[in-house]
Amino acid sequence: MTRRCELTGKLPLSGQLRSHAENKTKRKFRPNLCDVTLISDALGRKFRLRVSAHALKSVEHRGGLDAFLLKASDEGLSERCLKMKREIQKAAKTASPAA
Repeated sequence: MTRRCELTGKLPLSGQLRSHAENKTKRKFRPNLCDVTLISDALGRKFRLRVSAHALKSVEHRGGLDAFLLKASDEGLSERCLKMKREIQKAAKTASPAA
């Protein structure tokens, strides 16, 4: 399993530790990944995802998983999230004419 956020696509970055004497040591900046269960209101299902803490705050700010996925671009999303996005769009289309 890669260290990648499923919602935003954040990956580890490489850089250097710099000491006071300006010595350079390679290091990794890894995203703060959390295993969470998010609920889709449109689908009525739970999804277990591995997302960064930053993405989790963004999901809460946008008003839930459905709103986040509908507004997110397809480049950063994982295959599972793209499938969820298509299902949510389909559910939204079928629900709007009936209302």
